[in-house]
Amino acid sequence: MKVLGHHIIAELSNCNRKILADVEILRNIMIRAAQEANTQIKQDVFHKFSPHGISGVIVIAESHLAIHTWPEYGYAAIDIYTCGDVAVPRKACDYISENLEAESITYTVIERGIKSNTGDFRHIIYSSFNEGRQKVISGA
Repeated sequence: MKVLGHHIIAELSNCNRKILADVEILRNIMIRAAQEANTQIKQDVFHKFSPHGISGVIVIAESHLAIHTWPEYGYAAIDIYTCGDVAVPRKACDYISENLEAESITYTVIERGIKSNTGDFRHIIYSSFNEGRQKVISGA
């Protein structure tokens, strides 16, 4: 079965609040995560909200990495989408969660762009957890 894209949606809980509020540290973590995933960075855009939170996107040749933070809750939502056979999105997810010092991570992986017998495209969804941290399984 050929898969055109791999999409990870993750909830990171009990993260380091100071890191979640620092746009430069967060930008550096996201850039390094893209490198760890073996992707080609094209551009990055980050915005710090008042009084709390940061949203950021790393545009990569293979698609994107995005993050939205709520420092007041110690929470970050990440979205990693890659296409092709070279990128390893799970490495980016692991790098981000480790460097945000997340105590737990719940993630869902979606395999996208699967051509059906009728010619239209479908996806497959499954959920898992990050080994070595609190084991939280999300519903899919």
